[in-house]
Amino acid sequence: MGKSLDALDVAIVLAAGEGTRMKSKTPKVLHFISGKAIIDHVLSQVIKLNPGELRVVVGAGREAVESHVKQVAPKAIPVFQAERNGTGHAVQLALADLKVSGTVLICAGDTPLLRSETLAQFIAAHNEAKNTVSVLTAEFPDPTGYGRILRNEAGEIVAIVEERDASDEIKAIDEINTGVYLFDIESLRSSVTKLKSNNSQGELYLTDVIADIKATGGKAAAILSNDYSETLGINDRSQLAECAAIMRDRINYEHLLNGVEIIDPTTTWIDSSVKIEADATIFPESWLAGTTTIGANSIIGPRTTLMNVTVSTGASIIESNCVDCEVGSGAKVGPYSYLRAGTKLGAGAKAGAYVEIKNSTIGEGTKVPHLSYVGDAEIGSGSNIGAATVFVNYDGVEKHKTKIGNEVRIGSDTMLVAPVSIGDGAYTAAGSVITDNVPAGAMGVARSKQRNILGWVLRKRSGTKSAQAAKAAGASESSE
Repeated sequence: MGKSLDALDVAIVLAAGEGTRMKSKTPKVLHFISGKAIIDHVLSQVIKLNPGELRVVVGAGREAVESHVKQVAPKAIPVFQAERNGTGHAVQLALADLKVSGTVLICAGDTPLLRSETLAQFIAAHNEAKNTVSVLTAEFPDPTGYGRILRNEAGEIVAIVEERDASDEIKAIDEINTGVYLFDIESLRSSVTKLKSNNSQGELYLTDVIADIKATGGKAAAILSNDYSETLGINDRSQLAECAAIMRDRINYEHLLNGVEIIDPTTTWIDSSVKIEADATIFPESWLAGTTTIGANSIIGPRTTLMNVTVSTGASIIESNCVDCEVGSGAKVGPYSYLRAGTKLGAGAKAGAYVEIKNSTIGEGTKVPHLSYVGDAEIGSGSNIGAATVFVNYDGVEKHKTKIGNEVRIGSDTMLVAPVSIGDGAYTAAGSVITDNVPAGAMGVARSKQRNILGWVLRKRSGTKSAQAAKAAGASESSE
């Protein structure tokens, strides 16, 4: 195939199928793969070809599909196929009010692995050969379920036979129809009106157009793809998983080439929208999703999930879950931390083991080392939040804010009952329930004086091992 990108007048994406084998209430083309709906991947590659007009044939789940397409491809024109009567019928509808002439690309909305580079080569080869119709084909290791390509002794395409209508001899052919076509619009317009539904499905097959175009003097060709995996379609969940694994490997390969260290690419899942700088390291069983960006020299994982997270240079996130948050340069998260929406961890800050933070700003160098909950807070720089501290931000009706200054020391097992402020350099005593503001440099103490009731165990728990141990240590039953 040639490599030049020739002009494309119209593109039609067929996305009206019921997708019954998915066994889902969600339209097939709206199932996700690598962070995007299946149809998003198709549309993004077609749009790169800069077609003069883009039409999407919708049917099952019309409202949801049309709404989604409008978001990702605002210029696309939806065409509704109320009765799913085959690909030929779908194309008839798409051409109904089309005024332009030239070349039209037709492809399926369930082939997310197809690349624009392959389509560009296909278009160049079609134009160079001056074909009336070209079919993109592939040689599949297992062609089951696909239409087979019939060629004559000269290698020219004769027909495409759907598997349901194929003999055992034809089923043995491994060259299949990928569902990607290029047509001269005027020839297609003429031939598609002649389609008949005399087949096992009782539908209008677009593939039958080829025989009519050849019979009327048109030139048809089957052009073999270099990579069959690009043309894989999705009809059920197993095929969705198969395509997702191929997409995963493709994405990881690109990151590896760009200098990212991925320890185990087979267990690392990175959405197509994620950006990672060179010299970042991703450990096994991690999932990076959404608009996540990873800075250089960062360490992610193992077993870490990041969704829409900005990770700055040199940060580390180990065995943790982070969503809609920011992790500053050199900051450390985990293990077993949960950073929720609105969290901003400053440079060199720490959210340690079993720490949960939401909607809070943690200042530069501040540490929340372990077993704490921080919610709706603003914490300055250089502070330390002791183990088992809880920011009591919810009164049962509304959320309230806690403000903590610079170089503050919060004692272990402190309850900070919002709204409350702790001034710069202040301390709180371990085990305190702080309900009032603590001024700068002060020590906040909010706990009752300890009282020891002597002999209680011997009187109330006599006969227990505790009582035996206490008696052996010299305890008596006398009280204060």
